[in-house]
Amino acid sequence: MKKLIMSTLIVAMAATSVLAVTGAASAQEWRRRPHYDYPPPPPPRRRHHHDNGAAIAGGLAAGVIGGLIGGAIVNNSGPRYIDPPAPPPPRCWFEDRRVRNAYDGGWHMESIRVCR
Repeated sequence: MKKLIMSTLIVAMAATSVLAVTGAASAQEWRRRPHYDYPPPPPPRRRHHHDNGAAIAGGLAAGVIGGLIGGAIVNNSGPRYIDPPAPPPPRCWFEDRRVRNAYDGGWHMESIRVCR
């Protein structure tokens, strides 16, 4: 139960740190200035969008590839025990042979499977 509570708290903290979004800080003058004494205020700044999606996707892809390579390296360490190969199947064929008939004491021909 203790492990469940701790893992839930860790997931909650990670989720809140990911979801916490802060706005850009900007210093603004709080005093009201008369518009005739000062030059007009500068136009509002446009936000630059840095395309960080490609960097995030690249990091995720590198992590996945690194995990696959690391897992392959870890799995290939240690001895491997392999069963010996199975013996080859016997070579078989059918031959016609004379067989004694149990009903009337006579003989008849039957195809019999012969293997070596």
